[in-house]
Amino acid sequence: MAIRVVFLGTAGSIPTTRRALPAIAVRREDELIIFDCGEGAQRQMIRARVGFHKKTKIFITHMHGDHVLGLPGVMQTMSLLNREKELEVFGPIGVKAFVEAIERTVQFALTFPIKVNEIREGIVCEEKEYRVQAVCADHVISALAYALIEKPRPGRFNEEKAVNLGVPKGPLWSKLQHGGNVKLSNGKIIRPDDVLGKQRSGRKLVYTGDTRPSKALLELSKNADLLIHEATLGDELKERAFEDGHSTPSQAAKTAKSARAKRLILTHISARYGTTDSLLKQAKKTFRNVEIAEDFMRIDLPLDNDI
Repeated sequence: MAIRVVFLGTAGSIPTTRRALPAIAVRREDELIIFDCGEGAQRQMIRARVGFHKKTKIFITHMHGDHVLGLPGVMQTMSLLNREKELEVFGPIGVKAFVEAIERTVQFALTFPIKVNEIREGIVCEEKEYRVQAVCADHVISALAYALIEKPRPGRFNEEKAVNLGVPKGPLWSKLQHGGNVKLSNGKIIRPDDVLGKQRSGRKLVYTGDTRPSKALLELSKNADLLIHEATLGDELKERAFEDGHSTPSQAAKTAKSARAKRLILTHISARYGTTDSLLKQAKKTFRNVEIAEDFMRIDLPLDNDI
């Protein structure tokens, strides 16, 4: 089961003819996880065909308009399509008042409940198979960076061992695969470790939002399968990037290298760059496995095939 990442918007601050404002959709099984929700996000979702009726969580990094002003449109479109499932929204202090203001002042009837979670650092969402962790980003206002971290998976089931131990094929095999002990008719207890291989790690995806380089972000990004890092301005504007609370390609690449991330995607690209060749070249000097995000770019993160 792959995790599919779809870049809905990859611009920084203002949209361009090629780039919409920040929004990233992550499809995991039948769930949609969205990081940031810039203006026009619902149109990008329609074009990307990610759907409006799935179990959905939206994680906002900070309350600058280019990261949050798409929420009203998404809410209205979901209502017009008669969504009924609850929508969960996570974000820093201020996001609850923002959503409440939308509900109070914009004249459309919601067809679904909304649960807004104002969060700080730590584990901000805990599900059976994954968790979402947040750390404080280093921006000009209060901001968060997020990591989607899958929990370890059981090792591969060894059918031959199960047969040799006398476990009949069927429900008992399933019970062992899901971590339960099995008692055979002769009284013998078979444990998962008897028939399962080495536990396999889950996948890790990190999204920085807007940030300068920081120790907290480096720690969050350690061993990430995919690091999605902002690179608003080129290295030649390093001082301007620092003043505005942003990063350059080289800084993002340094974080990826130090964190031993497997893959780096640069996003939140300033409108001043008609072509991103120079940005990519700057990053590749430090970290080779890097790309510049484009709107509607898709990345699949397959499960590890280790035994």
